[in-house]
Amino acid sequence: MSVNQHILEKMQIVSAIVPVNLATGANNGDWVSMKYYGRCAVILFVGVGTTANDPVLTLSQAKDVSGGSSKALNFTRYDYIEATALTAASGQFTTVTQAAGDTASVTGSAVQQKILVVDIKAEDLDIANGFCTLQASVADVGTNTQLGAALYLLHEPRELEKTLPSAIVN
Repeated sequence: MSVNQHILEKMQIVSAIVPVNLATGANNGDWVSMKYYGRCAVILFVGVGTTANDPVLTLSQAKDVSGGSSKALNFTRYDYIEATALTAASGQFTTVTQAAGDTASVTGSAVQQKILVVDIKAEDLDIANGFCTLQASVADVGTNTQLGAALYLLHEPRELEKTLPSAIVN
């Protein structure tokens, strides 16, 4: 592997949820395929909201990018950082270890900005039964405006190529 690789030669970036008011209904991200990648970091960015309206990130897995035969995608770790205003001085990420589950939330902190990260390994999916795609979603946070967006950072490509394969097609 070259030490001077462009980021897009070692990572694929896909929009999961475009910036949206998370209080307008369910926010379902696109499905992405992990066939060509060893890991996918799901990154949720959330603006200041209202007390008790904490966003909940849910991960699902399916057999293809149409979402067929979807089911929960369980994980045991997520990381987050939060502050009144996220800046370089905001500090370090906090790691949360949980019993296997398909959701992550930083409760009681909707009045702060946050970044929440779940890093999924391809083998976390039910590959024995043909599951190879994942989706992030955020449920409606309530009646008050709270802006949010999510990205998929697919990394550890299985084959190094000048242009990495798309993650939104099978």
